[in-house]
Amino acid sequence: QVQLVESGGGLVQAGGSLRLFCAASGRSFSAYVMVMGWFRQAPGKEREFVAAIMRSGAGTTYADSVKGRFIISRDNAKNTVYLEMNRLAAEDTAVYYCAAGQLLTTKATYNYWGQGTQVTVSS
Repeated sequence: QVQLVESGGGLVQAGGSLRLFCAASGRSFSAYVMVMGWFRQAPGKEREFVAAIMRSGAGTTYADSVKGRFIISRDNAKNTVYLEMNRLAAEDTAVYYCAAGQLLTTKATYNYWGQGTQVTVSS
């Protein structure tokens, strides 16, 4: 099993920045998890892909809506993935979820999910 715990969410003004953290643990993590990603879900909307990164750190991918503003990174020694969010806008308001799995995909088909952390951007 793999456990994911997000943190770092909060309230920020438009144009500001936040950094999200996702700490991973579990007996299966090292053997199973090849990719970690971030998704978000706003009220009344479907969960959408934000960014993902290969465990090796060599491959990353971003949604067009956040490209150039968000940066995903990971520290394998700490089993932690980060999402640096810059130039935040009201439309970035959502619950942000960390996900882990074997295949890099933009679909919400990852095997493991965190409980989510709220990000609210005030205009």
